[in-house]
Amino acid sequence: MSLHVKWHDGGVWPTQRPNPAYPHGVDLDLSDGAADTCTAPLQYPAPRIGKFEITCRACGLRTIVTTAGRPDDPRSIIVACKAARL
Repeated sequence: MSLHVKWHDGGVWPTQRPNPAYPHGVDLDLSDGAADTCTAPLQYPAPRIGKFEITCRACGLRTIVTTAGRPDDPRSIIVACKAARL
């Protein structure tokens, strides 16, 4: 897979406190244990509230990950290949 990550700024600053259980962010694993996966780093922490649009140029997978501009934001993502699941 060839992941492309694009940031979409929501233009809003966070108002809530971060989750203290994740002081260094989270690594999102959306693969559900699939053998064929791809990983991409995410800008961490995100500048503000917004979202990352993650698209695979090879299989067409597309997903959105929201952010809050806080220490508990996602810092990476693992996704399963859409083509391998068909």
